[in-house]
Amino acid sequence: MSINNNCFSQKINVFHGKASPEPGEIVGYGALINYYDIKVPLPDMLSLISEKHSKYDTEDWHVFTPRHKPQDTLYGHILFALKYEGIDLYILKKLFIEVGKSKIEEIILAEPHGKYSRKIWFLYEWLLEKKLNLDDIKIGNFVDLVDEKIQYTGSVNNSKRHRIRNNLPGNVNFCPMIRKTGKLEAYIAKNLSMQIDEELKGVHKDILMRTAAFLLLKDSKASYAIEGETPPQTRAQRWGKALGQAGKNLLSKDEFIRLQQIVLRDDRFTKLGWREEGGFIGEHDRSSSYPIPDHISAKWQDIDNLIDGVITMSNSLTDKNYDAVLLATTIAFGFVFIHPFADGNGRLHRYLIHHVLAEKGFSKKGIIFPVSAVILENIDGYRLVLEHYSEPKIEFIEWEETVDHNVNVLNETIDLYRYYDATVQAEFLYECVEKTILETIPKEVEYLTRYDEMKSFIINQFDMPDKTIALLIKFLDQGKGVLSHRVKTKEFELLTEEEVETLEKKYKDIFHLT
Repeated sequence: MSINNNCFSQKINVFHGKASPEPGEIVGYGALINYYDIKVPLPDMLSLISEKHSKYDTEDWHVFTPRHKPQDTLYGHILFALKYEGIDLYILKKLFIEVGKSKIEEIILAEPHGKYSRKIWFLYEWLLEKKLNLDDIKIGNFVDLVDEKIQYTGSVNNSKRHRIRNNLPGNVNFCPMIRKTGKLEAYIAKNLSMQIDEELKGVHKDILMRTAAFLLLKDSKASYAIEGETPPQTRAQRWGKALGQAGKNLLSKDEFIRLQQIVLRDDRFTKLGWREEGGFIGEHDRSSSYPIPDHISAKWQDIDNLIDGVITMSNSLTDKNYDAVLLATTIAFGFVFIHPFADGNGRLHRYLIHHVLAEKGFSKKGIIFPVSAVILENIDGYRLVLEHYSEPKIEFIEWEETVDHNVNVLNETIDLYRYYDATVQAEFLYECVEKTILETIPKEVEYLTRYDEMKSFIINQFDMPDKTIALLIKFLDQGKGVLSHRVKTKEFELLTEEEVETLEKKYKDIFHLT
């Protein structure tokens, strides 16, 4: 093992390029990373013991008072991390490998019935899938593995050997964690699923059906637009139809393949099915075609285990009391980070948001949440949350260029894709869902209600076919209640000036334009 200094806690102002809010001692996961020189991405939140008696949080630091300072030992800092920072499966696995089996056994034997000793024991055996040379615990209360005050928990499976209630949200093949933040707790408290029911209460069935159809197509087109594509209407409608079926089929490997075939259809230029080569998102150098990755996909040899983990987590939490948006975050973003297909991953990633929300009963009344449309409006924010995952991890992936200018990953990277913190992605998705419910859907319902009122007025005043009425309202929409000179002299040259004035005035009254 590699040791950087003689003690775990070190006074710092800057830690691995991250400035601390004040001078202090690095503790918990940060101290363990530093002491053992563990090659891992830094956790989003680091912990610092202040020289002052003030406890507070910043965007990326937990600041504690001197009385919180842990014992300056391996066990002391693991205990501090579990108690105050939560469970970071990736760091813990790397740490366990670094310090070795005998050291972990020594820690547990020193306090075999201790709550945190048992947590460490369980996590070692769960993560490394190896048994320590220790006898089962025979007495004592069961304790929760994950502290629900720090992180969101899953369904409980008791481990009699450790007398631990395993409430991790995932499984050994796929288990991202989400921290409880003030922002997420506030979103959950709003009960947005109930709010959409309130918003749609009393809306005429016809308007509801038309709203649903419009939002399906809007979301389908937006999902293609995020990928930089403008599909023909038929492709957008076909994918919109698939979105409308979200939540009806259980997730499975066959279902993923079926959905990819709907997205791509033409297999002449892209091999459909699971990748059997490396993959990355980024650019190629213009002169040499050398890959310049922003994100490197999971090794194709790991896809089978990772996708099994995604499916197992999704199906195990669907009927459980686990927040729908948090589960949608984990499943959808986990899928796109793995990037299991050569093409179509982005659209399937956003499909999975719809799937989980529908399957968990979050979205109701046949209304699809046009999340892709809201993401498209905040495309820069979307890219930032994708980069938040990808950027810190690239430096821990060793790769070489292939003959066809792809990437071939050389080291073991599977844990980067199954054990990570999805908090930032969860906050972003909740923001999109809230905007969809409180702004996008009501806005479309309101528009169609006003549209019908305007259409009824035109029918009563003129003998126009529906197609012509739709064109007239479209031109009024474009001119914000004013018909252009070209429209008045071409498509609607038969209207008198007085009739035009009447139509424009009525449109402005109905749509509340001044």
